[in-house]
Amino acid sequence: MKAMLLPERGPIETSPLVLTDLPDPSPGPGEIRVKVSVCGICRTDLHVIEGDLPPLRTPVIPGHQVVGTVDAAGEEASRFPPGTRVGIAWLAQTCGECDFCAAGRENLCDRPLFTGYHRDGGFAEYAVVPEAFAYPLPPAFRDAEAAPLLCAGIIGFRALRRADLPRGGTLALYGFGSSAHIVIQLALHRGCGVFVVTRGEKHRDLAKRMGASWAGENPEEMPEAPDSAILFAPVGELVPRALKRLKKGGTLSLAGIHMSDIPTMRYEECLFYEKNVRSVTANTRQDGEDLLLEASEIPLRPKVTLFPLEEANRALKLLKADKLEGTGVLTVGG
Repeated sequence: MKAMLLPERGPIETSPLVLTDLPDPSPGPGEIRVKVSVCGICRTDLHVIEGDLPPLRTPVIPGHQVVGTVDAAGEEASRFPPGTRVGIAWLAQTCGECDFCAAGRENLCDRPLFTGYHRDGGFAEYAVVPEAFAYPLPPAFRDAEAAPLLCAGIIGFRALRRADLPRGGTLALYGFGSSAHIVIQLALHRGCGVFVVTRGEKHRDLAKRMGASWAGENPEEMPEAPDSAILFAPVGELVPRALKRLKKGGTLSLAGIHMSDIPTMRYEECLFYEKNVRSVTANTRQDGEDLLLEASEIPLRPKVTLFPLEEANRALKLLKADKLEGTGVLTVGG
């Protein structure tokens, strides 16, 4: 099979992904093999490729927003008949035994495995996943539309849950990339107002076209203090700024898997009045199932920019430079 392999971590500007011919993978017990149609890209891929996340497997095939059809199954794998369209997300396996798994908080599992990090991912013609961690995909979405839901959507959905946004309240989004452009649709569907803080003029224009009641660069210029906020930009210096602007009793949800250092904050300005800060760590499978259900009911329409598989380096360079509208999606198979 053809794959964009990461032999060694390095800046995306050096094009570290290499188009490589590899043997087709074989599914083990309880696993399915998926013939990949498309795979979305996201900042977590950049964190893996550039070494922001500790290198755990080298070489590795990145990619964790995978859409395709089941074409082979290992022993004891019977959940999906051949030809079933499924999605593969970041969470690839949990131990099922630790206290967190037992409590239904598998996103905090002590021994998790992640797609495109511990296990080979979807920047390839085939990918293998435990069948229990694959998602059946609603017919409401084309392949390219479904891909962003599997990370940008799921993580955005969990971040929204963690933000405790009251129905009919106001949500501030810091950064307007792949996750945020999905979350805005969820929030508007729930009858909420949305403010967007982002540096890019094109991103501000897109946010307004998608229904944001305000979009700007300076959170101090928001028309009013928001009830909740989600920080998608991996920029720690925005944390105190977002907290200062938050309404009393409001919650700031930090959605990134990696963030630059957070500067010193003044308690009275940032945390007094029972303001809350919550991080987001991966997701549970229930988050994924709930997101796909709500997204199909809206129906949510992710905005995507398509690239052939062999242009993965170029697509990720554009992502890093904030020059993508919506989600970049690699087209792999027909």
